[in-house]
Amino acid sequence: MDERHDETETEVVRLTAWVRGRVQGVGFRWWVRARALELGLEGSATNLRDGRVEVVAEGPRPACRRLLDLLSADMSAEAAAGTPPAPVVSRDRPLRPGRVSGVTERWSAARGGVAGFQER
Repeated sequence: MDERHDETETEVVRLTAWVRGRVQGVGFRWWVRARALELGLEGSATNLRDGRVEVVAEGPRPACRRLLDLLSADMSAEAAAGTPPAPVVSRDRPLRPGRVSGVTERWSAARGGVAGFQER
């Protein structure tokens, strides 16, 4: 077994993601909070003045990766062309409010000092 692979899978990290699209005023932050708590993550989802939502999540790398996947789920070719895809709803991919047109991500070391997951 590769020890480095095990380290990165259990490593606690910080994901900062800036989500663009129709993500304010649609219950998006509440949805992010619910998904983050299901994944055991701590952090926040904050509305920014420019219309984006900033998501900061700390926890195991695989859980942060899964949250990022959920945030960018509808960024398919159809969505990029302006035709939203039919929503895919399952236990693994709950219906997300709004519409995401892009996600910018930054990974860093966890800083700690966060408890729970806040909507701001």
